[in-house]
Amino acid sequence: MPCRILPLLLLTLLAVPAAGQARTASARIARVVTPVATLQGVTVRLDWPDAAETGRLTLTANRVTAPDLGYRFDDLTWQCPLQRGAKQDGWRCEGQIRSAGRKPLKLGVDLATASTDAVLAGGGSSLVLHRNAAAPDITRLELTRVPLAWAQALLAQAWPEANLKAGQMSGSLNIHTPESRPLRVEGRLGFDGLGLDTPDGSIAAEGVGAQVDLDYRKSAGLSLATVEGSLRGGEMLVGNGYVALPATPVAVSIAARQQGESGWEIPQLLWDDGSAMRVQGSLAFDAQSNLRDADLRMESADMAPLRPRYLSGWLGLFGLGELDLQGAASARMQVQGGELIRAEAELREVSVVDAQQRFRFDGLGGNPVFSAGAPVDSALRWRGGEIHGLAFGAAELPLDSAEGGIGLRQQVTVPMLGGGLRFEDINLRPPAGERGLEFDFGLTVEGLDVGLLAKALDWPAFQGRLDGRIPKARYADDRLDFEGNLVTHMFDGTVQVSGLAMERPFGTAPTLSADISMDDMNLQALTGVFGFGEITGALDGSIRNLRLVDWKAEAFDADLHTDPSWKGKRRISQRAVQDLSSVGGAGGLGDSLQAQALKLFDDFGYRRIGIRCRLAEEVCDMDGLRSAGNGFIIVEGSGLPRLTVVGFNHRVDWPTLVERLVAVTQGDSKPVIE
Repeated sequence: MPCRILPLLLLTLLAVPAAGQARTASARIARVVTPVATLQGVTVRLDWPDAAETGRLTLTANRVTAPDLGYRFDDLTWQCPLQRGAKQDGWRCEGQIRSAGRKPLKLGVDLATASTDAVLAGGGSSLVLHRNAAAPDITRLELTRVPLAWAQALLAQAWPEANLKAGQMSGSLNIHTPESRPLRVEGRLGFDGLGLDTPDGSIAAEGVGAQVDLDYRKSAGLSLATVEGSLRGGEMLVGNGYVALPATPVAVSIAARQQGESGWEIPQLLWDDGSAMRVQGSLAFDAQSNLRDADLRMESADMAPLRPRYLSGWLGLFGLGELDLQGAASARMQVQGGELIRAEAELREVSVVDAQQRFRFDGLGGNPVFSAGAPVDSALRWRGGEIHGLAFGAAELPLDSAEGGIGLRQQVTVPMLGGGLRFEDINLRPPAGERGLEFDFGLTVEGLDVGLLAKALDWPAFQGRLDGRIPKARYADDRLDFEGNLVTHMFDGTVQVSGLAMERPFGTAPTLSADISMDDMNLQALTGVFGFGEITGALDGSIRNLRLVDWKAEAFDADLHTDPSWKGKRRISQRAVQDLSSVGGAGGLGDSLQAQALKLFDDFGYRRIGIRCRLAEEVCDMDGLRSAGNGFIIVEGSGLPRLTVVGFNHRVDWPTLVERLVAVTQGDSKPVIE
């Protein structure tokens, strides 16, 4: 920037012969070296008409470089009328200064016996320079609404990857350039609308305001920087971390150093956002700006602002970008060699509520600890909460952590729906390097009240007890796989779930896949709960290749049929015939003479019942026990009167079929003749 070479221009002007000795005076200087910068190919020319009070000064330089400040200018030209200063003890010159590839600016210079003053202005911005002969190694700058782009080269000295995009700065700086001591830049600056980014997009800022006192020193092998001040408003992105600064000031204090070509170290760091969050500690980065070491302590007396201000970026990776937090907490994190070695927290009456109502925890407390080294015992507890609308009670998890994992010290039962969930073990490994979050657990379901479960999930009024066991479940690479089978007992029969897995369980559009088999389900109890017409007997069947996306069925192959080994009565009510007709697109009890006669009976005997649906692309391919001409048999009658129900719709729109199922369970179905 032109503002950085003003001292050099002034030194060059002193080499010009005194005005009035000749009509034209010129000088060529191959190289001018100063503590700040070097000028090459310098030409100074002064044209002064006889008896005139002013002359025309032209200064050019092929190249100007300031290595410590990071600046370089090519084809620099400054023209101005030279005249005596106001006190007649020096000279004054004001005119345009141009450099290749840059917009022209106005430069005014006052050369007095004991001082040098210069003003660089353009577009409503100004930079005032002052030097005093009594302190020749100090240059003072006063900045007013100066574009931050003017500081790009200086910033690049400390942070080469940063690109200043927007914003203005005002304030004052002192530049110290002693010959035998390091370069030093110190002063107070205010920033408005600061915007920057890096080429890889990992770091960015927009609309940030700041007031800071800074001190930057640079020698051959060491750079030192301190920043004290406050930030307000705007947004910042650092990796996956997104920060939305409040309108109120956030106090910041940083002391940093860089040795040679190594990365920056920050031995002292303070971030104070009042009751929302106070962080202090130290950081260190490698030469590629990757985090190498960290020791940070955090305190939050009011966690409510944490998610919108600081946590939404990281939480968004798990589909929790709108999480609501309440309560208070303190925490500490230690990183060595780029690996997390210890993390601990103290939770005080913390509540966590998912905006999508997937889960809620109330009254979280305890002191959970993660250790990558020696074993450490801790605990986590809560008063209660919900998972997908299912309430659970108070519990405490005794934890131990060692060698990069954290798990249960003993089995824990969480009260739920009149029974409990017994966690036999939990083992969790936080993300490290290229590996993401991993965990596994074993779970036993003990005596859950099916009626309470059905009410919570808005299902029909099931009754009974739910028991089952998941020997092992494992989460890795955003996928949750369940080993073994989940077996539950209901309606006097057994339901077995195998191949259970979930993709993106904590993200958007979670996907569940499984195979389900049913054996000896009591049809009388089952149809009674669903509000279906009564059927006696036992139901067997399977739902293979089930796939739910965002909890909506996308694909399955369902085959439901009565158990041929059932020893009891096999009867189906007239209402059940109508409901099956509605669901299966079958010919039900119409208005024929035979149908009118059949309506005299409340129920009928049957030999077999079976229906099949293969769902793909929102269409169900329907089938039954066997083919019957253009249709398929759903109910094969037995005895007198003999009733056979035949379906004719082989392809049924899935949303339509769901509507029919809802209608029959609500008692709104009517006979369907197709």
